[in-house]
Amino acid sequence: MTTNEQASGPTPLRSRRIAKIAGTQRGKRHRSSWAGETAAIYCRISHVNDDDQTGVDRQQRLCREVAERLQLNVPNDLVFVDNNRSAWSRKRKRKGWDALLNAAREGQVRHILVYHPDRLMRQPYDLEELLQVADDNDLTLHGQANQRDLSDPDDRFFLRIEVAHACRSSDDTSRRLTDATIDRAKDGLPHGGKRRYGYDKTGLKVIPEEAEIVREIFAGYLDGKTPQKLARELNERKVPTALGKEWNPHNVRALLDNYHVAGIRVFRGKEVGDGEWPAIIDRGTWNEARDRRQYRSVPKPADNDSNRFYLLRGIVTCKRCGTYMSGSDGRYLCSRSQRTDSQACGRAASAPTLERFIVDAAIKQLEKLDITGATSAPELGADDKSAIEEDERELEELKAMWDAREIKTREYREMRKTIEDRISSLRRKLVVRPTVEVLKGLVGPQARASWEALEEAEEFERMNAVLRFLFAAVIIDASSTRGRAFDYGRVDIDPNPL
Repeated sequence: MTTNEQASGPTPLRSRRIAKIAGTQRGKRHRSSWAGETAAIYCRISHVNDDDQTGVDRQQRLCREVAERLQLNVPNDLVFVDNNRSAWSRKRKRKGWDALLNAAREGQVRHILVYHPDRLMRQPYDLEELLQVADDNDLTLHGQANQRDLSDPDDRFFLRIEVAHACRSSDDTSRRLTDATIDRAKDGLPHGGKRRYGYDKTGLKVIPEEAEIVREIFAGYLDGKTPQKLARELNERKVPTALGKEWNPHNVRALLDNYHVAGIRVFRGKEVGDGEWPAIIDRGTWNEARDRRQYRSVPKPADNDSNRFYLLRGIVTCKRCGTYMSGSDGRYLCSRSQRTDSQACGRAASAPTLERFIVDAAIKQLEKLDITGATSAPELGADDKSAIEEDERELEELKAMWDAREIKTREYREMRKTIEDRISSLRRKLVVRPTVEVLKGLVGPQARASWEALEEAEEFERMNAVLRFLFAAVIIDASSTRGRAFDYGRVDIDPNPL
């Protein structure tokens, strides 16, 4: 062999070997070699009305027909379903999709069967994740109308185009739904969703029988009944929820927090005005229930004080910490009493003495109250009206500054919220609190006798509800005296406007 032959001889042999190896990896396998290979089925239906809502059961049946035609084996544990799951949202978890990828990574499948590629993915990110898995496991994707070899560049190119179209379709659907939601909010119409208790499916018409139950729930809650007790009473009377199920504390609380029953339109978590539907609960009663919901403690008595009901729960506040003081072992203790860091607070007040003091103040107030005409709407004073007008002008100026790019969006939102909160606080003075309902039978010269009747009947929850209605807080300061004598000077009563 010549020198030139020795130099050039190995090159053709090496090329043939490389071509043979590359060919086995990149060449398409014939469908005749698929017989008996394992395949997985993936089915999904979105929770939104996209262009194709073929049910998951029908998708699985069509995929099994394709598997039978191709002589592929589909074990039951390799059928993955995501029912009512969007593939467009990047944050939405899809358990079936994740399980499919894990099975493919572990080499359990060589084929993936779907009704259409957009059932499998509607985001380019998901496709690239699948292609990465396919690079290591030689996967073939089968749809009802075609198949895609995920190792073939042309098939990958067309698949990327299909997914891009699906993503655009989902974006268009999202935009249309968002625009429709904004239009409904502007028109004061209800947001879509499940039927709200007290209203028909449109959310615009009141169902009288359910409306009475709504009023009963609010009245009972303001009288001191817990959501648990209200749910129990409704279930004992066989009253179903809007979905025909039994009541529980969760859906009672959800009803108490529901803006819709007060005729309030909310958009993206913020109140935007009155809705174009009749309210079941007046704004004052609804606000009262919302305020009550901010803190509703459950008494946790000590072993030696197991029968005690703490009348001032949800009212007593530590002046140092600004947090509530809960009843325990015959005292009201700051909620930070159990902490071991620098935030620990040992402030306490004798429960019997404090309760007698506050109840006496409440009775004196009840004796002087006259709730005749309490349902008439109050009027704002001249100073309040002037303050609102000034704040509204400030809002307009702030908006003009933002439009002119003189302030950043974040600064604009923060300042706007501060001003809007001030306006809301002033306008709340126009809301009539449900005085007649809560204080019924407890006002006037006979207030003390009526209160003693509540004590004798052990209607402690009603008594707590009345105290919370009368007083926003009972603020406990540090004691200025020594010894065991109770320092009444440390108690500051913050009354609610009536």
